[in-house]
Amino acid sequence: MRVLVVEDEERLADAVAHGLRLHAIAVDVAYDGQDALDLAAYVDYDVVVLDRDLPEVHGDDVCRRLRESGGGRVLMLTAAGQIRDKVVGLTLGADDYLVKPFAFAELVARVRALARRSPRPAAAPLERAGITLDPARRTVTRDGRKVPLNRKEFDVLHALLLANGELVASGELRRIVWDEYADAGTGALRVTITSLRKKLGVPTAIQNVPGKGYRL
Repeated sequence: MRVLVVEDEERLADAVAHGLRLHAIAVDVAYDGQDALDLAAYVDYDVVVLDRDLPEVHGDDVCRRLRESGGGRVLMLTAAGQIRDKVVGLTLGADDYLVKPFAFAELVARVRALARRSPRPAAAPLERAGITLDPARRTVTRDGRKVPLNRKEFDVLHALLLANGELVASGELRRIVWDEYADAGTGALRVTITSLRKKLGVPTAIQNVPGKGYRL
């Protein structure tokens, strides 16, 4: 399971993330709404724990855009506890609503419950340079040949395909593919890219722009 925590109070966000990781849940953190949308554009989160009162892009707008794009289940986490606030949040597309302050055990239970719900609509396959990646089945082919990839290789390729030929910075790839809490330096990314290139075969599909990043 992978969760995105979106909360502008950094100490609270980091505390929630730390607590979820103690329950063996991979967690990324965004401190504003725009950062959350940028991450969700590349990472298929199972659950998004979303504060409503966010800078850059308001939490309500983040929720609405996640619903439009078929993003993960949304658990709204907010100090606004009036019935009308809950109704607004659920109307926007939130799947659940938890009011601050909350018991952490309840947060974990709700996150796990949301992750168990019926699967979201399958994302369409992505194609480029003879490569076809099916996010729903997690399969990859090149010119009709099956390409077996491990999880990190698949996620790197997925991010590059989503960029549609545009450059993806090395730091952005590490942030997208690895739980930001994990130790994923430039070496881990280079090893993954090298292995991915070898499995995809010739001609080489992944271009390295030294000091900047990669593009497909």
